Amino acid sequence: MQVNLTRANMLLDDLVQTSKRVAQTSSRRAKIDLLAALLKRATPAEIETAIAFLSGGLRQGRIGVGYATLEAARAARAADPGGGGGATPRGSLELVDVDALLERLTHTTGKGSTQAKERLLGELFAGATPQEQEFLFRLLIGELRQGALEGLMTEAVARAAPPPGLDPDAVRRAAMLGGGDLGAVARAALTEGAAGLARFRVQLYRPIQPMLAQAAESVQDALTQVGEAAFEYKLDGARIQVHKAGDEVRVFSRLLNDVTVAVPEVVTAARAFAAREAILDGEAIALRPDGTPLPFQVTMRRFGRKLDVDRLRAGLPLASFYFDLLYADGKVLLDEPYTGRFAALAEVVPAEHRMPRIVTTDAREAAAFFEQAIAAGHEGLMAKALDARYVAGGRGGAAWLKVKRAHTLDLVVLAAEWGHGRRRGWLSNLHLGARDPDAGGFVMLGKTFKGMTDELLAWQTARLQELETSRDRFTVYVRPELVVEVAFDGIQSSRQYPGGLALRFARVKRYRPDKGPDAADTIATARALHERGNPPPANPQATRHRPRL
Repeated sequence: MQVNLTRANMLLDDLVQTSKRVAQTSSRRAKIDLLAALLKRATPAEIETAIAFLSGGLRQGRIGVGYATLEAARAARAADPGGGGGATPRGSLELVDVDALLERLTHTTGKGSTQAKERLLGELFAGATPQEQEFLFRLLIGELRQGALEGLMTEAVARAAPPPGLDPDAVRRAAMLGGGDLGAVARAALTEGAAGLARFRVQLYRPIQPMLAQAAESVQDALTQVGEAAFEYKLDGARIQVHKAGDEVRVFSRLLNDVTVAVPEVVTAARAFAAREAILDGEAIALRPDGTPLPFQVTMRRFGRKLDVDRLRAGLPLASFYFDLLYADGKVLLDEPYTGRFAALAEVVPAEHRMPRIVTTDAREAAAFFEQAIAAGHEGLMAKALDARYVAGGRGGAAWLKVKRAHTLDLVVLAAEWGHGRRRGWLSNLHLGARDPDAGGFVMLGKTFKGMTDELLAWQTARLQELETSRDRFTVYVRPELVVEVAFDGIQSSRQYPGGLALRFARVKRYRPDKGPDAADTIATARALHERGNPPPANPQATRHRPRL
């Protein structure tokens, strides 16, 4: 690997040492101070790489290298600490050079690419010190849990910006409008200040980070938190964001991927909406002929497909329903109260494409509407504060709440244990983690081997071994990438797990390929549910009658 010793660029070692100090402190403010100090030293060309590395990811995303290849590269000789024997001197790798090598890795494809990638990785690790090797290995396998997650990075960017600094909320908003690309936002903020952030505006065909909901125990709990609320059906479908300018329609998934080609009927329906230009938030779902919903996994068959779309559409048509309008005919609606956004939505989208909805303060009326949603085959309700602005992720606090019959959390798979008996040869018992935005990484809430079909076990075993980072005799540890929806009967105190909580009678409901680990539920959500008590048991009589949507 070529090392540039003439430019005063940031060294990888500078970032590694900062990462180490961030991981060693429990103080949120101290973490932000450390990150901001490093970002102030970064050149414009280094900012996006530094943001990615400190957040535990790569600017390039996935580089197509497996665990075994990385393990072999790490086994190569570390740089001589004394710099003798022609080895790279301690801590002399520059951040821009590491990023350039990773860029070459990403674009190394075709015949002979495996060997070429092995050579590049060997070059990288042989030029790194032992501490740098460990950092790079954990970074590349997705196990860099240093506590510098996006919430902290956003505040660090605001603090590192040129005097007088920036409001963290302004940085968050720019990231929301920039499709979640905090690296690009950071570069603009650190080089141009507020003027740089002003370039991130609502723009058709650039997806906006979606607003997310927290969990509520019941409709009464939701009313207690929100007050008068809009209650809407919560469908077991796929989140979509539709951008429209005349007949040009593009559809984006929850993960902000362009899925337009896979959902032509969504495109056709949107073309008929009243507004010439619009950005809409909603759900796509596969329904039976009688109007009842098909399982989530069936709906997801339609996404990610570029071939045989017409055949799939004929056998598995999608319906689309909308609950929010973010932009219409030149007017940005993000800062409008929810009541105003929905009123605008009603003028653009016909009733048959709007989510069923009531507005009430009456717990009995809300409970009856909840039973109606359950009887129709849906998950439950969303409760929305009438004055809430549209804010990306969970930053809206309790503005959006989800109320389900059987309580669930979206958790990340941290490891899996090999099964016994008829499950021998399959990875069966999942280790489940909740996201910890403050400390970084994930907090284990328990294990489960329940709720899995043979088909799911086979898929799970193959997929988890692709994500493997290490293993022992009984357990395979994996990169924290897969999100699984877990139903449970309650949350109890526990000394067994670091978070002090454990799920009672946890069982797998489904995997969530539409969600990344940054959308998993937090340990704070689990603690709030524990403090409020156990969710009520399901009512098996409620699903007998299933009217149309």
